[in-house]
Amino acid sequence: MNLRKLLNALLIAVIGLVPASAHAWQTEGQFAVYPADINLTTSRDLQRIVAQVTLDNGLTNDVTQGVVVEIADPAIVRWEGDRFLPVADGETVATVRFEQHSQELPIKVAQAGETPALSFRNDIMPIFMKSGCNSGSCHGAARGKEGFRLSLFGFDPEGDHFRLTREMVGRRIDLAMPERSLLLEKGLGVVAHGGGARIVEGDLYHAALLEWLRAGALNDAGPVPSVVGVELYPPGAVLDGPETTQRMIVRAQYSDGTDRDVTDLAYFSSNNDNSAGISPEGVVTAANRGESFIMARFDTHTVGKPFITLPAGLEFSWVDQPVNNYIDELCYKKFRNLRIQPSELCSDEEFIRRVSLDIAGVLPTEEEYLAFLADTEPGKREKLVDALLDRKEFVEIWVMKWAELLTIRSSNQVSYKAMLLYYNWLQERIAQNVPIDQMVKELLSAQGGTFANAATNYYQNETDTLKVAENVAQVFMGMRIQCAQCHNHPFDRWTMDDYYGFAAFFSQVGRKKGYEGQDRVFVQRVVAQAQNPKTGNMVPATGLGAEPAGLPADMDARHALVDWMADPSNPFFAKALVNRYWKHFFGRGLVDPEDDMRVTNPAVNPALLDALAQDFIDSGFDMKHLVRTICLSNTYQLSAIPNEWNADDKQNFSRYFPKRLNAEVLLDAVDQLTGTNSTFNGVPADVRAVGLPDNGFNSYFLTVFGRPESSSACECERTGDANLAQSLHLLNSGEIQGKLTAGDGRAARLAGATDVDHAEKIRQLYLVAFSRYPDPEELAVAVAHLERFPDDPKRAFEDICWALLNTKEFLFNH
Repeated sequence: MNLRKLLNALLIAVIGLVPASAHAWQTEGQFAVYPADINLTTSRDLQRIVAQVTLDNGLTNDVTQGVVVEIADPAIVRWEGDRFLPVADGETVATVRFEQHSQELPIKVAQAGETPALSFRNDIMPIFMKSGCNSGSCHGAARGKEGFRLSLFGFDPEGDHFRLTREMVGRRIDLAMPERSLLLEKGLGVVAHGGGARIVEGDLYHAALLEWLRAGALNDAGPVPSVVGVELYPPGAVLDGPETTQRMIVRAQYSDGTDRDVTDLAYFSSNNDNSAGISPEGVVTAANRGESFIMARFDTHTVGKPFITLPAGLEFSWVDQPVNNYIDELCYKKFRNLRIQPSELCSDEEFIRRVSLDIAGVLPTEEEYLAFLADTEPGKREKLVDALLDRKEFVEIWVMKWAELLTIRSSNQVSYKAMLLYYNWLQERIAQNVPIDQMVKELLSAQGGTFANAATNYYQNETDTLKVAENVAQVFMGMRIQCAQCHNHPFDRWTMDDYYGFAAFFSQVGRKKGYEGQDRVFVQRVVAQAQNPKTGNMVPATGLGAEPAGLPADMDARHALVDWMADPSNPFFAKALVNRYWKHFFGRGLVDPEDDMRVTNPAVNPALLDALAQDFIDSGFDMKHLVRTICLSNTYQLSAIPNEWNADDKQNFSRYFPKRLNAEVLLDAVDQLTGTNSTFNGVPADVRAVGLPDNGFNSYFLTVFGRPESSSACECERTGDANLAQSLHLLNSGEIQGKLTAGDGRAARLAGATDVDHAEKIRQLYLVAFSRYPDPEELAVAVAHLERFPDDPKRAFEDICWALLNTKEFLFNH
């Protein structure tokens, strides 16, 4: 054993940092130490590090416990256990070594001789979050617990200080005997406490609280540095088998330019404990195969990193797959990391049915099927996608989807005429492939009469300013900011000031009655601002995560809003839109739910989401380009049949997941199969269910199969869940029976066609229903059934049509 290995072994033996479950280290690979620099301010400061080796096969090893640290000038800083501590002001360099690896860390120390008083906001409040005291299930609940209330996750430090020190004076704190304060004794479990013991005598949290109490339980005398960012290290891990561990460290950045190791104060969580969980101290432990997102929250900031857990010693050899575009490259990269082999590509039969339903909401006809299968050109799938994009049915299905999000419907506020004009406005823009950023700009900045400028109806179905702001954030930026109306968002970065600053963009919108039944939307010449009810302060119009817009009173703030939203540098707009389109084609978004994009609900493939958004921006927000890119990827064209590697994968798109047809598409498909037309009062007879301009048209079929009411901007109104009422309706409802038995329906036409034999008629039915021919057994069963009713072939064909439309193969896109 060489000298370095001997030193490593001695360090491990003396410090005893290696857990009993730790795997043997593999050291051949890339070595990295985090963070890459050390900045210490005042004697209270410290900085941990984490060292990681990434092997050639992608696996990672946490080797922090085995490193040797050499400091160029020990008079500046010292290494103690697992952390750097300040000694004197100055700069130096530390070299972190492990086996054959090494990395230098620059170190700066300032104010080493100063020991500042503890800050209520920066030192005491974080303890309540770390201990869970101000969570929604404890004292952070709206009414608190057991007579004591804290603000949820500490959004109101002034109020919390008052409740701790002034409310019920003498009960919660005892400045004469600080160690006997109820605040401490309940936290220690010395006095009965519903939440149990949350701290341990002598630990970091107990010591800080006791020091603060002994100093008089003071509030901060004035403004203190605020947290402007949080870093979580390392950037991720691929863990080899159960019980493998990886420690995490958290560093906060402050508004005065300093930073601080807040690992002890950050709240850790995992979005998938079944794959990998994390301890309160920040140690991740692998469990079962899968992936998880490890998160740390400090102050209002939450950050997260991806973790993959693999079976120990898994033997896997990637088989190269054909790549059509960047979607495939980024998905295959993720598959390789997960040790997943994707399914094979789907057949031509599967592809034509799948893409026809997804792009245009129609079943391919027999003629379309035969022409596609007969085409031997290598680019025939591209030609099919382009042809579907040029069809009027493409316009209809996407108008339907956007009409739901824009709540296009007649109501007490919007007349049928105004609704129809609004619908036609949307239809024209989709048909002309108007870039979405331009469409959104025209919509959100609309003013004038609801007849003369149909887009103004967006401000008529919802007249509450706050609700309008929430809808805009949810539809166009994929964010549910509603929680921040009353308190800082518990799962995202948004504060109440963020919420009211965003709502301020719509504060100038006014409405008044016009002539001939139309209303007028106008802009009031006032400063765009909204009042935060907690602080009473007026918050100027501000984009989420941006600086205040600084708008004069004579400017319509909505123009500034849409310019900010559609700016290529905006981190929300393009991602939210491509995520919605991805969900349409795959059944779930890269972020799911598709309108709940936040750090604590991460994308399953962040690199892919970024690439899709950038490509969408580069295309000029071209919707057809986005649809074409998705549908021509091999990822979209994968078979729905799993293999041994991806059978358990339900979120990474390594195979196609069948999805039930939407209510309107399904009704139109039933009409196609039965050869009938559903009719609706007030519209021409040839209008499909997908093309209905208003969801007020009465249809039990559409209702029972989940048609949304469009009363909100949430896509969750539409449901794809199966239920008994749906099954019963398909099996024995008068509506379905009427379609099957129609005198001019498909069953009647097949029965009357005497120049075609039974087998060929069955093949035609299967092509319409499934875009494939029946297998020999299916054909034999169907022909045998027809032969049972030689005198009533129409009834026999009705039976067969009924059987086909009740199959999962018909009801699902696959």
